[in-house]
Amino acid sequence: MSSTSLESTSLLTGLAPIIAPGTRILILGSFPGAASLAAQQYYAHPRNQFWKLVGALVDEDLYSLPYDERLPRLLAHRFGLWDVLAACEREGSLDSAIRKPAANDFDRLRHLCPALETVGFNGQASGKFAPQFEQAGYRTVVLPSSSPAHMAMGFEQKLAVWRRLVDPGLDAGVTARLF
Repeated sequence: MSSTSLESTSLLTGLAPIIAPGTRILILGSFPGAASLAAQQYYAHPRNQFWKLVGALVDEDLYSLPYDERLPRLLAHRFGLWDVLAACEREGSLDSAIRKPAANDFDRLRHLCPALETVGFNGQASGKFAPQFEQAGYRTVVLPSSSPAHMAMGFEQKLAVWRRLVDPGLDAGVTARLF
């Protein structure tokens, strides 16, 4: 066996989208972390703040629910989940370790989610795709990452920016300074 095949990292495949025709707000991460891939669940790492942040936005404790109960509740609030990447090579969970990224096919969104208005990007890595969605006519919000690796901001500071998903009238100048 050659040394290059020993060093090669296998291609990882992401999770299926959690969307419905009534989805109004879609949150896109970059690519699931190791804990999420192992569990086959979005935001499965216990220290990831995603479910607490979205729960605060919809005024429902999603974090305390079992995963299979979170998804229908999320959809009932007209939120959807997906990632910008369908596949990649990566050791560990950091976005900086992503190699050979392959983007998801977003051309289908207008057909699958005709009510979609806003696309939120969970972190700067996924936020690089915001211009593509703006050009397609969607309102976009680049959010501070909910990842446990992004602890430069506290929960309340993150939540202040995440509230822009549900309230477009919030002053972007004030929230932008929090980054």
